[in-house]
Amino acid sequence: MRFIVDGYNVAMADPATAGLPAEEQRAALVRRLAARGQALLGCGAVLVVFDGASDGRDATAGGVEVRFSGGVAADDVIAGLAGPGVTVVTSDRGLRARAEAKGARVVPASAVFEATQGRKARSRRYPAATVGLPRGANLITEEMKRIWLADEEGEE
Repeated sequence: MRFIVDGYNVAMADPATAGLPAEEQRAALVRRLAARGQALLGCGAVLVVFDGASDGRDATAGGVEVRFSGGVAADDVIAGLAGPGVTVVTSDRGLRARAEAKGARVVPASAVFEATQGRKARSRRYPAATVGLPRGANLITEEMKRIWLADEEGEE
């Protein structure tokens, strides 16, 4: 399976990244997909397509391929790559129709929002600093603090 992510459509719809500058939105989305892409989407190659000219970061980051559309719309690039065996991640209705017409499966942008995985979607924002961290990472950190602090208190 191949996953093609409509980069800005997803990043701008995600409550965790919507208010960030474009460069930070891109970085957060790519980090999240590199760390949790398989858990969020399933097994397969992930390509994220962003509108516009390259910022010099067209590359593979943690197994996630990043591509900029250049002089054409990202939707046109994504629609050109869509077909059977491809899942397109977007909430853009026009792109959805084009991708489905070519035989691609389409899932909404919220499929890669960490806040909606495994529980009901919440209306409140979650910290952008947690983007890309595996579920439970903060709980592990708190547990480690309790262990380390208890050891320091016992040494005195």
